[in-house]
Amino acid sequence: MARGAPYLDELNAEQRAAVETLDGPVLMLAGAGTGKTKALTTRIVHLLNTGRAQPNEILAVTFTNKAAREMKERVARLLGQSVEGMPWLGTFHSICVKLLRRHAELVGLKSNFTILDTDDQLRLLKQLVQAADVDDKRWPARMLAGIIDNWKNRAWLPENLPAAEGSAYDGLGPQLYAQYQTRLKELNAVDFGDLLLHVVTIFQQHEDILAQYQRWFKYVLVDEYQDTNVAQYLWLRLLAGGHKNICCVGDDDQSIYGWRGAEVGNILRFEKDFPGAAVIRLEQNYRSTPHILAAAAGVISGNEKRLGKELWTEAEDGEMVRLIGHWDGEEEARWIGEEAEALQRGTRGMRPISLNSMAILVRASHQMRAFEDRFLTIGMPYRVIGGPRFYERMEIRDAMAYFRLVVSPEDDLAFERVVNTPKRGLGDKAQQKIQVEARSQFLPLHEGAQMLLDAKGLGGKGAVELQRFLDNLRRWQRLEASPEVTHVELAEIILDESGYTGMWQNDKSPEAPGRLENLKELVKALEQFENLQGFLEHVGLIMDNDKDDADEKISIMTLHAAKGLEFPAVFLPGWEDGLFPSQRSMDESGQKGLEEERRLAYVGITRAEELCTISFAGNRRVYGQWQSQMPSRFIDELPEAHVEVLTPPGLYGGGYGAAQTGGRSRLDQAVSDADVYNSPGWKRMQARTAQRPSGQAQESRNIVIEAVAVSSFSVGERVFHQKFGYGDVTAVEGDKLSIAFDKAGTKKVVARFIVSAADADTIPF
Repeated sequence: MARGAPYLDELNAEQRAAVETLDGPVLMLAGAGTGKTKALTTRIVHLLNTGRAQPNEILAVTFTNKAAREMKERVARLLGQSVEGMPWLGTFHSICVKLLRRHAELVGLKSNFTILDTDDQLRLLKQLVQAADVDDKRWPARMLAGIIDNWKNRAWLPENLPAAEGSAYDGLGPQLYAQYQTRLKELNAVDFGDLLLHVVTIFQQHEDILAQYQRWFKYVLVDEYQDTNVAQYLWLRLLAGGHKNICCVGDDDQSIYGWRGAEVGNILRFEKDFPGAAVIRLEQNYRSTPHILAAAAGVISGNEKRLGKELWTEAEDGEMVRLIGHWDGEEEARWIGEEAEALQRGTRGMRPISLNSMAILVRASHQMRAFEDRFLTIGMPYRVIGGPRFYERMEIRDAMAYFRLVVSPEDDLAFERVVNTPKRGLGDKAQQKIQVEARSQFLPLHEGAQMLLDAKGLGGKGAVELQRFLDNLRRWQRLEASPEVTHVELAEIILDESGYTGMWQNDKSPEAPGRLENLKELVKALEQFENLQGFLEHVGLIMDNDKDDADEKISIMTLHAAKGLEFPAVFLPGWEDGLFPSQRSMDESGQKGLEEERRLAYVGITRAEELCTISFAGNRRVYGQWQSQMPSRFIDELPEAHVEVLTPPGLYGGGYGAAQTGGRSRLDQAVSDADVYNSPGWKRMQARTAQRPSGQAQESRNIVIEAVAVSSFSVGERVFHQKFGYGDVTAVEGDKLSIAFDKAGTKKVVARFIVSAADADTIPF
């Protein structure tokens, strides 16, 4: 019956092989856009239609409720009936909850156990940390929660923690972990990490129960196998250890969640774990054009640890992947905004593309601010996917409340938000007293607080800290009116003296570094305005953008949030070494981190269906200082034949090399417009450009800039930089110079961004 089933006729040869190979272990190595969900759901239908299994004998797990719902809906459509009879189709956690409730007593729990949310978990850990007399500012409970979650992801119980983990959390980690687990059992509670950990423990310690489920689950199917952590991996191996009828679907090239415990090695060693496994590669892509697939393949081929596959498509070639450099991040945002408008109007020689069909994918959330500001300026509707918009983030709202309070001391809402942020020992009762005092006297809260202090209505640490806060507030207000301090400097003073920056510097949670980067980006945004008041008005307009009822909106999101999505047109900004690949990722994880960054680049490129544009900037402000940026090493890996290098108006006639020439890498040639002026090849490139016939403008992508880093500067030499102006070289380290600029201060700059002061007047800026 199955041979003639219409659902099989809709599959390509590889998908059909993956569906019909039912016995033994199967790895469905499914590249981006190759229809892996279709193959996975059809395999479930095929198991049911052939009578190989009943609905309750199939275990199908995925990572998100959304993916589980989609799988159920697709199976129902193919079957022509509901799939309510499949109780074991769901997420890892939802299935483990069912299993754990059946066998809770085996791990010291009752079947009606409670699942703690993050807030309850942190509250419990804070109690344990305080009882251990730990400095919670230096070693916050949130940091301990992250450490314990990592241990549980690796299936480590307190009693079998490796000795190497003994130094965690200032040496107290193992002890507090054991106390935490004991306290959870006393409360008859679990956290999310326990759901898998407890079930793995039950399976390992009770062979009869494991054997029972091995018989029940005749077939095991796993979606997104490359994202599994150690605990999930062990759980799956235990369940499939009897019949070996396990089908794992995944793509090692899209494993991008190592920072939250995913182990790409799980999919890489599948054939070793399951000898004789059938590995079926889904390589026909139904999403992207050949140029886009070739560009993605060129980048990902730089990874050594991968199973390998060759994506192909029957689609027409379409547009080449576009590469463009900009002077700075603001110019990058301006160009992308204008290009999105042009694509929407259909003035790029392509069919018109709606804003809903465009996405900007950034490596770090702080990059979003430049685009949000630019889109407000030109009236372009946008949405942020996978997180709050820049000015809606908690740390930005807190900082803005401080600024509002300085500009308008009567802003009681701002006062309420920051009076105890960071903690100043002012609990609910103390803040209630301030409210009562202020309202009884018809005064703003800051004046009511001062009256309460003057009347000795508050005491202890809270009173001391509140007085310091009020004194600082009055001094910041004086500085705001003083011409001696710029509003940018004042913003930095406020964030530092309030203790707000220090609060996040001392926070050891994974989110803290990102919040600090966002605060620095906020201060950077102030430079475009004359004062704090003008900036606050601008932000008010940005927040009002939520009320825009436009049907079309361009999407902005991080590369991580974009996984699983697709758009006709994709912009990939910020391809610069240090930003992408992330310097932090490389510093923390070395080659492993670099390979995950490369997989992230692959994911970004393969989100594009028709048009993919990669961009980088020659200069960015980092930690408040302008820095020259090097194009990402991933740009050097883009294949020449599939890349068009754009030379838009306003970039001083500069081009960007996209080919290997004369033994030099394309990274040396794909440079910013500053390099055009600072390179010995400037005049030769200009000559070639002038000699090109007018009808050959498109050949600009083939221009090779002969940019060679200048290494002949010496200490004391007078030099010129287009952004920073004139200065004197104070130190030379290879191709990096320390320069004391006349107006911009001392900075480190790559030599090829510098010209001798004597030659500055001859460069046609």
